Amino acid sequence: MSDDSSFEENVETASEVRIPLHDLLQLDFERPDVGERIAEVTMPVAPTALGFTGALHGGAIATLVDLACALAAARFSGFDPMKESMVTSDMHVRYLGRPRTDEVLARAEVVKAGKQLIVVECKVFGGTDDEGGDHVIAIADFSMMRVPLRKPMEQGSAGTPGDPEL
Repeated sequence: MSDDSSFEENVETASEVRIPLHDLLQLDFERPDVGERIAEVTMPVAPTALGFTGALHGGAIATLVDLACALAAARFSGFDPMKESMVTSDMHVRYLGRPRTDEVLARAEVVKAGKQLIVVECKVFGGTDDEGGDHVIAIADFSMMRVPLRKPMEQGSAGTPGDPEL
């Protein structure tokens, strides 16, 4: 990492990139401080996040979890988006119930961070349970891998099936 000001400038530049799926689901968060191991992301229970049954879609929940875990991993590890990339290497979501509110909250916490692999746990809350505690609608195990930056794939360039993605 270079000096703190250029690191924060790099993070700020990367955070300005809009991801259309996040916008569609109206995901919202405050960027955690560098070194913070917890990140939270909220999502409204809105028509764009519902499945055909009218329930919150599992893919919307998985996207919420992915962002919360990635934020926690990136901020805890000191990830610099101009020098490296982070990719989700594994994610397992257990769906436990339906939300009881019009907004859900994903709270992700880094469990262990190595040089390359970062392991995160996440719980998604949707209101209060019958005893007055948090109503958990999903839990997830997540790992993210730090990898060197590489040139993005050019549009229209398809490799031969079986070629490694380098």
